[in-house]
Amino acid sequence: MRKVVLDTETTGLDPKQGHRIIEVAAIEMDGRKVSKRTFHRYLNPEREIDEGAAAVHGLTLDRLLDEPKFAEVAPAFLEFIASAELIIHNAPFDIGFLNAELALAGLPSLNNQVTDTLKVAKELHPGKKNNLNALCDRYQIDNSHRTLHGALLDTELLAEVYLAMTRGQESLLGEESGDEDGVQFAANGEAIHLSVRLLPASEDELALHCAQLEEIEKASKGACVWKRLDEQV
Repeated sequence: MRKVVLDTETTGLDPKQGHRIIEVAAIEMDGRKVSKRTFHRYLNPEREIDEGAAAVHGLTLDRLLDEPKFAEVAPAFLEFIASAELIIHNAPFDIGFLNAELALAGLPSLNNQVTDTLKVAKELHPGKKNNLNALCDRYQIDNSHRTLHGALLDTELLAEVYLAMTRGQESLLGEESGDEDGVQFAANGEAIHLSVRLLPASEDELALHCAQLEEIEKASKGACVWKRLDEQV
């Protein structure tokens, strides 16, 4: 399934209190890489921005007055994320705001599959800080240019974090190896066991194996565990 990393910035913390989205960004993934296909818009929220929120992202209403309203960009946004799995950090927050904006625009709520990377991070690193900055530090992703929150920058960083968190056993095989045998890991950290090709030993190899066990049996005076196991097979 196509994957899209998504983030929003808002006027405050709760859409039920009338807060609105002021920036939305999405980046499409190309397999195990970040593609160049992006969707990014600043939005006019038609209301004041809370001081606490402005301190986080640095956006002001004056800066956004000439930007389009959410309803104007909604068709292009929905087309970009259509049929995609959405990768979001603290997904309930962003999904709640997006659905509130869609309702105001007279559009149905999102029905995309969603992966919450905050939930994944908590399962992988229980008891530790799992905000985006902490995850960047943990996975050695350069976020030195992140002095303020920004939807586009945060999606770029989150995409790298997501790839690092879900790499699993691929780091041993090499991401470009194309080897599908063995074990890989899902986003929730659970192992996915795939088919493994078995190569039986040749007759010469079996003969050498038996001879080695006989030598160990003699040296250990009948205490060769491997010989007992062979006899039980």
